[in-house]
Amino acid sequence: MKLKINPYFKKTLADIVAGLIPHPITRNRWRGILRYGPFRAVKLMRRLKRDESLSLYYLAVCTIVKNEGVYFEEWIEWHKNHGVEKFYIYDNESSDNTKEILAPYIESGLVEYTFFPGKKQQLLAYDDCLEKHRLDARWIAFIDLDEFIFPIKDNTIPEFLKRFETFPAVEVNWLIYGSGGAKTKKIGGVMERFKHHAAPNHIENRYVKTIVNPRCVFVFISSHKVATLSGRTVDSHGKPIKKNYKRRESLLDVIRINHYAVKSYEEFMEKRARGRAISLNQRGLDYFNRRDLNDIKEE
Repeated sequence: MKLKINPYFKKTLADIVAGLIPHPITRNRWRGILRYGPFRAVKLMRRLKRDESLSLYYLAVCTIVKNEGVYFEEWIEWHKNHGVEKFYIYDNESSDNTKEILAPYIESGLVEYTFFPGKKQQLLAYDDCLEKHRLDARWIAFIDLDEFIFPIKDNTIPEFLKRFETFPAVEVNWLIYGSGGAKTKKIGGVMERFKHHAAPNHIENRYVKTIVNPRCVFVFISSHKVATLSGRTVDSHGKPIKKNYKRRESLLDVIRINHYAVKSYEEFMEKRARGRAISLNQRGLDYFNRRDLNDIKEE
């Protein structure tokens, strides 16, 4: 009988052992190897070294959701119009009309739907997507439904990614959007309703999400960072990552992720009630106060 190790125990053990390595890039690589499993890691690297098959899609998006059906159409259409060819959607026990809203997209083949029950499932869903679709997509962006990838200097996201094909992963900074003083949910799209955002140099914009070449990544270390086979990750300017994103200034001039972190106060309270995909702890009201950032209003 094969012994099944709890993934959170494996993650904790990997973090402890890798934490002894002083060099951050080497540390993250070994954290990924240990979490993935050393023997599996060697097998994966050998397999991918031999594989020369072409990907079905140039760019896909992966997300995990719960009771966010009302937001799907705008989010999918935005990303489809900006170059996304496939969506891997993990449903963490939604009880709303998520499946009904996604039905036409599933039938067309644009969306691959996976029911993914349980608590604290975000990293497990991301790792499952990596494992299942390593050879299916050249790039996969791992983002939430309140995040919209927004190319600045390119017309589409693939145009941006074409410059990064020698790298295993690219980190893209948030630009936090606040409530603009809205108390209740109104009719209309998120991007249409919320125009106020943080000042570019605000510390909350230092957070990143990662677009990865799934053939070059072991696992997710957090919802923001990955462990790559080579240990390398770059920022949106193509510079190698040498510091944690919290210790770097945000880069918003080439591409960014519009993060509608709170929306209206009513919508934030709904978000709070849904719980978190990465933690058992509920968001406090301090989350709203910290990310209700309205320094600049877009025209």
